[in-house]
Amino acid sequence: MPVDHYENFPVASFLLPARLRAPVEAIYAFARSADDIADEGDAPAVTRLAQLNDYRRELHLIEQGKAPQSALFARLATAIADHDLPIQPFRDLLDAFSQDVGKTRYADFNELTDYCRRSANPVGRLMLRLYRADAGENLARADAICTSLQLINFWQDVVIDWQMARIYLPLDEMARFGVSQDHIAEQRVDAAWRALMAFQVARAREMMHRGAPLARALPGRIGWELRLIVLGGLRILQRIEQAGFDVFRHRPTLGKADALRMAFAALTYPHRTS
Repeated sequence: MPVDHYENFPVASFLLPARLRAPVEAIYAFARSADDIADEGDAPAVTRLAQLNDYRRELHLIEQGKAPQSALFARLATAIADHDLPIQPFRDLLDAFSQDVGKTRYADFNELTDYCRRSANPVGRLMLRLYRADAGENLARADAICTSLQLINFWQDVVIDWQMARIYLPLDEMARFGVSQDHIAEQRVDAAWRALMAFQVARAREMMHRGAPLARALPGRIGWELRLIVLGGLRILQRIEQAGFDVFRHRPTLGKADALRMAFAALTYPHRTS
């Protein structure tokens, strides 16, 4: 079980109140399908961008109060209307997916977190909106959790991203630690690589801990769901460390035993988990 920020949707989970299952499924279908347009298959970039623009036109119809043209967006329109969801987070997601079609390198961490702001944070904000908890410090904490999850996904998927000609490690930090693209191409795990990855893991962990109080603040089943997500992200970071930061030969994942341990740990929150 990898940590993927879209797979962290609690889709149709028994933890979700029944009234929220349909809107969560509609949001997930939108995000997952748009992400697949950007990443899956062998369509040329111009075709992918055109398909994402079709999604933008559907959002515009919804915003104007007009009927969308596809079943996917009809379900999304119902969710937006029933729960007063803002349109901008959906547009932000499309902007991030469009960026993925052409952008393969990130100069610095600010550039990378700007991408996360659009590719991951809208998910948390929409979930908070469904629970009518999208105010004050909750938003900043949700952003921290979602950005951390996105970063964790990058660090566990260095090889997969390289196969798609992408590097999400900030180039200036690679240079600072003496790491080049050859490290990834050759799957070279030396002192420089370990130092770079230790830095990335520590920063993602700090960010996750910064957002973790949200998992204690939200009541009931959504709070438990979020605690499981936080604990899962932290466990993946621990696995990266335990593998000596060799994500090339030991892609960190979670199994059933991890799920059971995290479920128990979620019950005993708020202790700090590394």
